[in-house]
Amino acid sequence: MNPAPIQTDVLIIGGGINGAGIARDAAGRGLSVVLCEKDDLAAHTSSASTKLIHGGLRYLEHYEFGLVRKALIEREVLLRAAPHIMWPMRFVMPHDKGQRPAWMIRAGLLIYDFLAKREILPGSGGIDLRTHPAGKPLKAEFTQGFIYSDGWVDDARLVVLNALDAAEKGAQIFTHTRCESARRVGDRWQASLRRADGSSIEVSARCLVNAAGPWATQFLQDAVHRPSGKALRLIKGSHIVVKKIFDHPYAYIFQNPDGRIVFAIDYEQDFTLIGTTDLEYHGDTNQVAIDDEEINYLCQLTERYFRTPITPSDVVWSYSGVRPLLEDDSANASEITRDYQLSMENESGQAPLLSVFGGKITTFRKLAEEAVDKIAPALGNAHTTWTEHACLPGGDLFGAPQNRAVLDYDAYVHDRQQEYDWLPAALVARYVRNYGTRIHRLLAGKSQLSEMGEAVAEGLFAAEIEYLIKNEWASSGADILWRRSKLGLHLPAGTEQKLDQWIANRR
Repeated sequence: MNPAPIQTDVLIIGGGINGAGIARDAAGRGLSVVLCEKDDLAAHTSSASTKLIHGGLRYLEHYEFGLVRKALIEREVLLRAAPHIMWPMRFVMPHDKGQRPAWMIRAGLLIYDFLAKREILPGSGGIDLRTHPAGKPLKAEFTQGFIYSDGWVDDARLVVLNALDAAEKGAQIFTHTRCESARRVGDRWQASLRRADGSSIEVSARCLVNAAGPWATQFLQDAVHRPSGKALRLIKGSHIVVKKIFDHPYAYIFQNPDGRIVFAIDYEQDFTLIGTTDLEYHGDTNQVAIDDEEINYLCQLTERYFRTPITPSDVVWSYSGVRPLLEDDSANASEITRDYQLSMENESGQAPLLSVFGGKITTFRKLAEEAVDKIAPALGNAHTTWTEHACLPGGDLFGAPQNRAVLDYDAYVHDRQQEYDWLPAALVARYVRNYGTRIHRLLAGKSQLSEMGEAVAEGLFAAEIEYLIKNEWASSGADILWRRSKLGLHLPAGTEQKLDQWIANRR
C-alpha cells in the first residue's frame, strides 16, 4: 500500500541558494514547505561562485543602477545576518593606463559608495601602489590604484544554513531526490519525487515553486509538460586555485583588455583564488568543468599584472559552474544582466506556479522575500516579511543581530578558544568559521579531545562528521570536504574516498 501523499503549502524544486532562501522565508511566515534537490544542497551553481557579496562594480558600466543598489543594500544585510561565514574585504584595482581613465574609475567608485548606506564597510579611495602593501606583488609599471570594499561569503554554507533555518521552522528538505512529474489537479499540484535509492514520495502542494536554476526551463518542459515563456542563457564561469601568491589581506580586481573583470583573492589561508571566466555553455549542465583554454586565460592574466606569473602546472584545484542568466540582446556573455525575474502563473481556481529565472547570490534574500510576497497572498497567508533583521543559524554571535558583529568576529573567536582550550586553537577557529554559535551544539557534552571520536583525517573528527550527517544533510566525502567545508584543499589525495568508506561502514 502506497503511503499517503505529503500535504504541503509549497513544494520547491531546487536546493541552490534561491530554493533554500525561498524555503526559509516561506517557513518563517508559517507556510508548510517541502523542498527537493536532485543532488546535494549547493551541488552546482551555488557552490561555484566567486564567493563575493557585492554590488557588482562593473554593472555600473551597463547602467544597471537598480540592480547595483539592491545588491549593495543586501551586502550589509547579509554581513549582519551571518558574520561567521561572511566578512568584509578590501579590493585593490591597479590602474592600467591603456584602459579606462583614472577619473572615470574614481567617479564609478564614488557612485558605488553612495548608491546605498554603509554602516560596516569603509569607502573607496586612491592608493599609491609604490608604497601600499598590495603593490609589492605587482609589476613596477602599476604605480596607481584604487581601493574599495565588498564582502566575502562561503557560498555553499550559505545555502546549507538557509536550508537548516527552513528545516528548524518546519520545512522538509529532501536531498538526492528528483521531481519526476508535477501536474495540476484542481487547486493543488500532485508531484512525484524519486529518491536516489529508487523509492518514491508523493506530494500534494497548494503551490509549486520552480527554483531549478540552470534546469528551470527543462523542468517546466520535462516534469510540468508546459513550455517556458522565458529563455535562459547558460554562462560557464570557471575558477582556478593556486598556492598563495601574495601575503597581505587585500584582494585584487583586474580589468582585462577584452572588457572582462577577474579577481585574485586570498583563499583558505594557504591559497589564491583566481576567476572568473564568462563563456557560453551548451554542454551537459550536470558535468561542468574547466577547459584548457580557460586555465590558460586566467594564467595569462596573472602574467599581465604580477611580477611572478603562474602557469597551468601551478593549479592545484579548479571549479566551474553554469549561471542561468536571462536572455537579452547582449552579444558578450559578461554583459548579460545578473538581475532576476519571478514569473507567476495564478489563474483563478488553479494552483499557482512560480518560476525563478536568473539572479545572483548577493540578492538571494531579496529574491526569496519577493517570491514569498507573490505566493503568500494566493495561499491566504498575510504574515509580514521577517528575514531582513534575522540571523542565519550560528550568526547570532552576540545575541540578537548586531550591526557591527562582523567587525567583532575575532574577539568572539578568541573567547571560544579560551572556552574550549582543550582543543587546538586553529581547530576552534575553523569550527567558529563554519558553525558560529552552533559550535556549542557540535561540542555539547565534550570536555576533552578523546571525546571527539576517531580522527578520520587530520583535523576531521568523527563528532563533526556525525554532526554534519545528522544536521546538515551530508552523505558523502564530497559533501563534507568540498561543500560543508573546504578541507579537501588541505588534506591529501584519497581522503574523500576514505571518508566515503567510513560513512558507508557506519550505515
